Amino acid sequence: MRRAGAAGWFVHDVKNRGITAWLITIFLLGFYILLYFGGKIFKPENDPFILTAKAMGLPSKWTLYGLIYTIAILVCGIYVIIKYKHNRYQIVRTCVVIFSQVVLAFSIPLMLKFFEQPEYYFSYIWPLKIEYFYPSTIVSQPLPFVLYSIFAGVVLAPFMALIFGKRWYCSWVCGCGGLANTFGEPWRHLSDKSSTSWKIEKFTIHAVLVLSVLVTIVAFASVALPKSSGMVPVSKEIRSWYGLIIGSVLSGVVGVGLYPIGGTRIWCRFACPMAALLGLVQKFGRFRIRVKKDMCISCGMCTTYCEMGIDVRAYAQANESFTRASCVGCGICAEVCPRGVLRLENVHPKDPQELSLIDVEESWKGEDFSIQSRKKLN
Repeated sequence: MRRAGAAGWFVHDVKNRGITAWLITIFLLGFYILLYFGGKIFKPENDPFILTAKAMGLPSKWTLYGLIYTIAILVCGIYVIIKYKHNRYQIVRTCVVIFSQVVLAFSIPLMLKFFEQPEYYFSYIWPLKIEYFYPSTIVSQPLPFVLYSIFAGVVLAPFMALIFGKRWYCSWVCGCGGLANTFGEPWRHLSDKSSTSWKIEKFTIHAVLVLSVLVTIVAFASVALPKSSGMVPVSKEIRSWYGLIIGSVLSGVVGVGLYPIGGTRIWCRFACPMAALLGLVQKFGRFRIRVKKDMCISCGMCTTYCEMGIDVRAYAQANESFTRASCVGCGICAEVCPRGVLRLENVHPKDPQELSLIDVEESWKGEDFSIQSRKKLN
């Protein structure tokens, strides 16, 4: 609801694609274009990011960016904690997001660089941090970091997604999701909920996942095959283009720059290879959103505030608990529901206790219904 007065107009304008939101979008787009492509526009001595980093005594413009990114998550994270102070899940989740960014994604890499060690970001995992599986990176990193990269990407991430869903990473650890759920909080309701966007999303996000795997394979092939095969320059060119389009344009310029007019999870929905991989695993795991039967009043709040563009209301209206590959388990759908219809769970569909509850709750419908319920769960 729009509040009266100048402050009310401003808040509404920012949150609902008003002129202020468009101005913020232009600023963010300009910020990221200068950050990623300023080297082609300015000489090093004139690059505003490099000059600011030197003035602050920081080793590089990327350290400056990391500092800005961390401050944004910290300050806006505190705002989110205050906003949802009544919700323990949101408080704990946001605290973990802040910790992951401040410690794992900023402080530790900065300390490693201070002690003249290779930078390493423990909160970023392959295929999101695709460089960690490049042979050149493996050779240059200390053995513990290499072992962690392999373990986290191949074992830890998929296993955790099976048990807790992709939310353990996408909404609790990842810096991209962390920025979306803190700095991007005012714009979460702007995500496109149309079936067309869902069809596009399913194609693009899995295409990027396949591309990331192919780029990694090509990187290893360039080392394994003889130099005469010509794979080395091909690999460098492919990795360069992947870094430019996926790493810079989609995750940064588009992914963050369009927050105020397109919602906060454009990158996560349409292009993040990590989200695609964990989403596929999530479909076979224990995570789901439980729907209480015959409780939905079709207010649509859950769908409106779903940052991943999922039509949650449709499931609630159909009394259907669900698991969607795109769901990041942020829990806002359950938070905004006025009747407590939705609940985030990690329950195996064949849980004997749930089968017993179905028998008790639906026994009045007769034995045939109980048998049908079991068949559905199986």
